Amino acid sequence: MDDTRPSFTLGPLEAMPGTKVSGFLEVPAPRAEDEATRIPVTLVHGARPGPVLALIAGTHGAEYPPILALQRVRRTIDAQALAGTLILVHIANLPSFQLRTVYYGPTDGRNLNRVYPGRPDGTMSERIAHVITTQVIADADYVADLHCGDANEALRPYSYWFVSGDARVDEASKAMAVAFGVDWIVIDDSRPTDPEASMYTANTAITRGKPAITTETGELGSSDERWVAQAERGAWNLLHHFGMIDGHPVLSGEVVWLQPSEVLRSPVTGMFRSVVRAGEPVSKNAVLGVLTDWFGEVLREVRAPFEGVVTYIVETPPVTAGEPLAMIGTPRSG
Repeated sequence: MDDTRPSFTLGPLEAMPGTKVSGFLEVPAPRAEDEATRIPVTLVHGARPGPVLALIAGTHGAEYPPILALQRVRRTIDAQALAGTLILVHIANLPSFQLRTVYYGPTDGRNLNRVYPGRPDGTMSERIAHVITTQVIADADYVADLHCGDANEALRPYSYWFVSGDARVDEASKAMAVAFGVDWIVIDDSRPTDPEASMYTANTAITRGKPAITTETGELGSSDERWVAQAERGAWNLLHHFGMIDGHPVLSGEVVWLQPSEVLRSPVTGMFRSVVRAGEPVSKNAVLGVLTDWFGEVLREVRAPFEGVVTYIVETPPVTAGEPLAMIGTPRSG
């Protein structure tokens, strides 16, 4: 162990070299009528120098596999054998997790992954985003935002490579997406570029010059072992990729790059019945599902905007106007 290596501080937590510590980042209530919350985190400070990697789970409370995967990483990782520092955000959105809400925070109806970088005096979701921005992302060199299909979404595992125009960040982010080990990678060059209106967790890191990815491993609120194991393997793969632990990433096959991609949103409030499955190829104008009213009367068909594959699709009936129904991506050569 390097005796000259300093300790690492994360909010109220301090870890000496070669140790790990768990606790909470506090999200205070700025007004008497507001509620406070907290974010469970683990800080693993390696015995040797290296990068700072932040793995963030639980942005959406019903996306369980990454949450369970990070618990396993916490239990297994050896801080004495680690180079660098690992930040595990176990459940970013604890209110959503505790109340089992899909997409939105239970107190403010906001999507945490749309309000970054947040505000210290804002709504609950904005305050959580502010704490993660200023106490996690600010101290990290690399960030992975770990998602899966929410409780309403069937999903074929994939990751996002966000292209920002910053060659250094983009190449490092691309390497992260490949190293995570999921063989479908969506190329997205449409994210905001303003750091003060970054919207998304990973994009908040990218707009601050820090390579980052978003991953999707699991579906429909399931805690099935195959999804938990895939998310856990991805976490270890990133640690291998950055040389923080010995070994090499375990990849799942040749990468398929998807671009363009499009999220289809419901034009109406009602019910949705899907007729295709996640992972299936579809032709242009193929019917993906049918929107009905409360009595089952068909309101309209939902069709694929172009030829591609279904990355995810809603498989529970309730839908609200403006919410996602499905995502289609087009495999590209090269």
